[in-house]
Amino acid sequence: MARRKPTPTPGPFLLHAEVLPERVAHPDRFPYTLPAVRGLGRLAFHPKVTFFVGENGSGKSTVLEALAVGLGLNPEGGSHNFNFATRASHSRLDEALRVAKSHRHPADSYFLRAESFFTVATEIERLGVIGGYGGRSLHEQSHGESFFALFQHRFGGCGLYLLDEPEAALSPTRQLQFLATLHDYCARGSQFVIATHSPLILAYPDATIFRFGAEGVAPVAYTETEHYLVTRGFLANPERALRELFGGEPGPDAS
Repeated sequence: MARRKPTPTPGPFLLHAEVLPERVAHPDRFPYTLPAVRGLGRLAFHPKVTFFVGENGSGKSTVLEALAVGLGLNPEGGSHNFNFATRASHSRLDEALRVAKSHRHPADSYFLRAESFFTVATEIERLGVIGGYGGRSLHEQSHGESFFALFQHRFGGCGLYLLDEPEAALSPTRQLQFLATLHDYCARGSQFVIATHSPLILAYPDATIFRFGAEGVAPVAYTETEHYLVTRGFLANPERALRELFGGEPGPDAS
């Protein structure tokens, strides 16, 4: 008798995650040398959207990747059906990470890594599942178009989606469209965990933001993120910002 699939229900699907010290075999090795990973406490996920922010190398993508692997997703991206590997480079943080899930079962799960999306697009063609991505080869579209095809056609309601820098190929206008798409999926019971540098995407209101830094990981308000403050300061007075950046040189319009 065939095993029945669990009935999909609206999220949340993830409750929290934490590193268990007793499972850490080599605390003096990467990724435990990163302050944010070494001091990682319990991350309580927002029922709709959780953001990871921080400088490059802060550990946000490493934690997101470990979360994806712990959920049975391919470390280079894709769904549970993707098993390809071009180079085994992911950390073993997933072995020390405990993920608490609710009793609800997502209809779909997917991990997007911007840096390996080209390889994922190739695997999609090999598997012959391009119909789930709009029916047009992702390699025959621009980088931004292929990303948006994934968001529009592959995702859905009652899904669990982990996204690493989804803004990488998106123009500001496309990022705003992504926000509208994100909002629609959340209204239909999906849950997202997103690592991003985009102040536009971070503006999504129904979310929790975790900042990864030298002092560990802590929640932060949107208007207190570096992404918001730097962008607001620059746009308020670009000439002054550039003058300071260039060491006091006058701007091109200075007389």
